[in-house]
Amino acid sequence: MHPRSSARARVGVATTALLVPLAGCVAPESEPSAPPTSPTPSGLEAFHDQELAWEECDEYATTSTESSVYALSDGLECARLEVPLDYDEPGGRTIHVAVLRLPASGDAVGSLVTNPGGPGGSGLFGAAFAALTLKDSPLTERFDLVGLDPRGVGASTPAIDCYSDEEADRGAVPLTAQGTTAQFTEEDTRRLVERCAEGSGGLDVLAHVGTRDAARDIDVLRAVLGDDELTFLGQSYGTRLGAVYAEQFPQNVRAMLLDGAGDPTQGTVERRVSAYAGFQAAFDRMAARCAEREDCPLGPDPDRATEVFQDLVQPLYDDPVPALDAELGFDEAIGGVITGLYTEDAWPRIIAGIAEIEDGRGDELLQMNHDFGGRDPEGRWTNFAEANYAINCLDEDRLTPEEGGRLRTAIHEAAPFMDPGVDVTGGARDTCEHWPAEPNLGFPYAQDIEGLPDTLVVSITGDPTTPHAGAQVLADSLGSALLTVEGEGHGIVNLGTNPCVDEIAAEYLINLQVPAEGATCSL
Repeated sequence: MHPRSSARARVGVATTALLVPLAGCVAPESEPSAPPTSPTPSGLEAFHDQELAWEECDEYATTSTESSVYALSDGLECARLEVPLDYDEPGGRTIHVAVLRLPASGDAVGSLVTNPGGPGGSGLFGAAFAALTLKDSPLTERFDLVGLDPRGVGASTPAIDCYSDEEADRGAVPLTAQGTTAQFTEEDTRRLVERCAEGSGGLDVLAHVGTRDAARDIDVLRAVLGDDELTFLGQSYGTRLGAVYAEQFPQNVRAMLLDGAGDPTQGTVERRVSAYAGFQAAFDRMAARCAEREDCPLGPDPDRATEVFQDLVQPLYDDPVPALDAELGFDEAIGGVITGLYTEDAWPRIIAGIAEIEDGRGDELLQMNHDFGGRDPEGRWTNFAEANYAINCLDEDRLTPEEGGRLRTAIHEAAPFMDPGVDVTGGARDTCEHWPAEPNLGFPYAQDIEGLPDTLVVSITGDPTTPHAGAQVLADSLGSALLTVEGEGHGIVNLGTNPCVDEIAAEYLINLQVPAEGATCSL
């Protein structure tokens, strides 16, 4: 889960993973018999009985990037699912969750509901991209491929909106102290919540955008799609969403694959420090790769790479460098580097961006921030950062100012490449301190679940942000099979580049066959 800081995405979040083809899949010879239909919870009958009005997806794109992806695939259809804002008052205010579907090309097993990560990642965009890359896969033959923007996200209404695109370009409204050097007063945190409420439909919306409510929306969607049981593929933050669904509705699960999984027993402080330590380890591996080059901006000695990097970026705290049409400050530089540490494929961009700083520019690292935050060429941003902030306010532990300062110190100790070289512990307030509702996820979550069928957790040993050890804990908590993948990266099932992983994932999702204990693949 991606703790980062950039212009519009200073949020402490998980990366958005996209589905791509799963090779080596085979259709089952026969399907298991369907279980009895799950009973409808009292008061939700009208929501479960609604019919979705499927239409073209043009109006569901929030950026030109999304629009271009939607236009590339034939057969996509979108709709809005009506759900209660507050499930304790199903007769009260309602909201709408945006849904995208690619109908199965063959005899459908049912729907494959996906979540690409975040929190705050668009499931519509992820599923639309998958519609292209899974075009000839047995998965799109046997499943309706479904993505949804969780409540508050993307094309769902109301969507979380805390500031303008112009403010995003300027980096004018930081959203969190974690992983940044932002300095907050109590008035700052109060005004931030007020601004989010003003743009997002009110304080009552902010009080109901957490993972537990999002999981209940998925169960309404399951029923409306006509599936007695849910088949779910969650990646990164999507593993939290899936685990919480399993906790709340174990009897409604058909299959659940959780890729790039987080530890459900760790609270906010322990998990954040662990994640940033993982990024430091990935930075060190990137630096060792860079040192093999004669022109490495981090120098020829990997053991000194963090020191060399600090010498380059710490001056940006007071003196940003020009970048694109704005500036690259210290937080933006760190955010760009962290964005690239998710995958070895992006390491050359990090190295190029660090070399640019030597030359007094910051274009590449700022562009990496823009790419992650979903800014399109016209300057429109997705609401990824704002939704991430809002959802985490209802999921994460609430910290006192003293705890926030200690966490910031612990992060810099665990990840010294992020140390700004100045004391920034005094203003590390929790920006959720004036949120209109207390956190309701609770740690640990998804423990001692009864009646859950076979599930599958997939984890890479060198995952920089959700360490492999945490995935092992989640597998133990759910009683899941565990597929261990030797290598580097965050999430693998969506890549479609590893036949070993692809075949095991497809065999499970289609045929419900989990791998043997101790199963491994290598990148």
